[in-house]
Amino acid sequence: MSEAKAIAIRPLGSADLADYKRLRDDMLALHPEAFTSDAESESDKAPADYLHRLGLERRDGGQFLLGAWRRDRLVGAIGCERDERRKVRHIGKVIGMMVRPEARCAGIGALLLEACIADARQAGVETMILTVTAENAGAVRLYERHGFVAYGTLRRAIKVAGRYHDKLHMALAL
Repeated sequence: MSEAKAIAIRPLGSADLADYKRLRDDMLALHPEAFTSDAESESDKAPADYLHRLGLERRDGGQFLLGAWRRDRLVGAIGCERDERRKVRHIGKVIGMMVRPEARCAGIGALLLEACIADARQAGVETMILTVTAENAGAVRLYERHGFVAYGTLRRAIKVAGRYHDKLHMALAL
């Protein structure tokens, strides 16, 4: 069985938030340049602080977290956030794409992104947007393979350990 076939992609629920927080904390610490949030600030949060990301209180859909599970271990995640304001509800924002290092290069990122796009489309999202650290060529290629197009770069978007990193803004019409 291939690595990707051994992975189950499913929406995260409140019972999964401790696993999600562990994954998120690990990824923020390992790759500080890849995320706008910082490991030190986020480590103080409780798993329940991420409950809003599940979108459970949202009747309009389009706000969710998906997890990639290898047996009982969460090895990746991706989220979609959707503004409640009527004029911009058609836009979903991809957030927190992450895959553990030992699970990379197995198609898990693609599976997560495809599921995120499909779930957003099902919820009526018409455009998906994201930001990605411009120097992260592998992530940029993944998004481009799935139809995302760059529409701008924010220079010096984040500063990590005294070094600036640009963020590429990308969009996908669904």
